[in-house]
Amino acid sequence: MSTTFRQLIGGRELGADGGDELVSTNPATGEPWATIPRGAAADVDAAVAAAKAARPGWRNLSALERAARLRRMGDLVAEHASRLAEIETRDNGKVIVDTSVEVPACAQMWYYHAGAADKLHGDTIEISPQSFNFTRREPIGVIGVIIPWNSPLSLFSAKVAAPLAAGNTVVVKPAEQAACSCLALAPLFEEAGFPPGVVNIVSGLGEEAGDALVRHPDVGRITFTGSTETARAISAAAAGSLKQLAFELGGKSPNIVFADADLDAAAIGVSTMGLFTGGAGQTCVAGSRVLVERSVHDDLLARVERIAATIVLGDPMDRTTTMGPVVSDEQFARVRSYLDVGVAEGAEVAFGGRSGAELFDTASPFGTGYYVEPTLFREADNSMRIAREEIFGPVGVVIPFDDDDEAVTIANDSTYGLACGVWTNDLKRAHRMVRDVEAGAVWVNAYRRIHWAVPFGGFKESGYGRDSGMESVLESTQLKSAWVDLT
Repeated sequence: MSTTFRQLIGGRELGADGGDELVSTNPATGEPWATIPRGAAADVDAAVAAAKAARPGWRNLSALERAARLRRMGDLVAEHASRLAEIETRDNGKVIVDTSVEVPACAQMWYYHAGAADKLHGDTIEISPQSFNFTRREPIGVIGVIIPWNSPLSLFSAKVAAPLAAGNTVVVKPAEQAACSCLALAPLFEEAGFPPGVVNIVSGLGEEAGDALVRHPDVGRITFTGSTETARAISAAAAGSLKQLAFELGGKSPNIVFADADLDAAAIGVSTMGLFTGGAGQTCVAGSRVLVERSVHDDLLARVERIAATIVLGDPMDRTTTMGPVVSDEQFARVRSYLDVGVAEGAEVAFGGRSGAELFDTASPFGTGYYVEPTLFREADNSMRIAREEIFGPVGVVIPFDDDDEAVTIANDSTYGLACGVWTNDLKRAHRMVRDVEAGAVWVNAYRRIHWAVPFGGFKESGYGRDSGMESVLESTQLKSAWVDLT
């Protein structure tokens, strides 16, 4: 365990104020590989103070000057993409073939938001000849950004670049389970020309550093991606200061396959695009409820099973590996528990169901890793826990339906509303489904398409507010109205 990462506070790379550290575990082997600072309230106080002190200088830079620094950050992310991808794979287990694509895309997120910096305009409003009325968009101030462990670099880039473009300063708290790739960005900000304190990164536990950030009176907005349960705790903690909140939360997304669909394409959309990802299904938009028109139920399931049989579990750093482990022993235990829950509820394991050492020979170093086999339950209904609760792993359920109305009813019978897939060759049906399904993103004959220019977020208990697109930049501003008397 030779790798040590540091926080970024006021332009300096630092350990925790109290000297405490956390161990980062490689989920592929269960072995420690790095240490990170265990930041707490004192570290958050210092980071927020640095961000607050940097606010006037950053907001008073011209939009083009801010944009130049964002573009330079994109350049540096692209230059260091290989190293950053390897750190992320080692830290959270997502396969290198995925992170090697995702990290260069992060550079594009910085470029996109650089282009947004000078696109923030107010309006003139005609009231009367006696006054001149206009609005202007101004930065909120210090924004707290809380990052999950499933795609740290992507979410860091999207959620930090937007408020920076609008003239805010930020304090970032990455998830303690996979903070290393975010901390690895720390030295790049100085090289990109960001003044000290504009970007700060504090690592630590959610109940310590995260709670302190949420409660801090000088933080004007919290943007969080993670679980609905944690969002409730954040809401309660932030209530005293009435700060703005934006949540991108969990999901139990339906992936709906109609009989007229291209079943080969739908099978790919259900399996490797929707659920059995390189990150082992640990994505908020996982299509974990597979709704299939009854007449093609068995046909589609057979196609999905054949694809699942080709998925390779193993070393995430090996480019032939197509699915990695879940992130931690805690998450491993959670996902495994749902395998038992599904059987107890009366669902049938269509395929999969094994985990851990069951998947590797005794000589393999990965037998102690947090691997769960791609698993799909059949003979399930939407009232079961495995159909209602977010598992956040490579485990899904297949639920049959008979017509469009039943498909919509089942799809919407959820406390979540993040995403949905629709597989059909009927254009009118596709548009009706886009209209009627309660979800923040709907993909037709595709799944898990996400782009930095397209706003993303959920309905219901999947959150509110939007990441990406101009909406995320606008939400990082506050609107001021001005009246100028002309009499």
